[in-house]
Amino acid sequence: MRVCPGFWAMGLIALLPVSASHAAEPITPGQFTRLQQVVKPAAGEGKWQQIPWLTSLWQARQQAAAQGKPILLWEMDGHPLGCT
Repeated sequence: MRVCPGFWAMGLIALLPVSASHAAEPITPGQFTRLQQVVKPAAGEGKWQQIPWLTSLWQARQQAAAQGKPILLWEMDGHPLGCT
């Protein structure tokens, strides 16, 4: 089996030590609190959670046809834990 030289170069680069100058500085408790406020959804931003979502496309199709409504299909590709 022949391996591309670029493959070996990538492997060697991955083994190089990471300089401490590239490491992120730890955040302070005050910064953490502010960061948490920015990231956490505010009141009213979770309206999509009140929709009675269906996990079966066939069930959604039947319900939409019976009510004369369209279907909103929300799907993701990739690993379910990574959502890539």
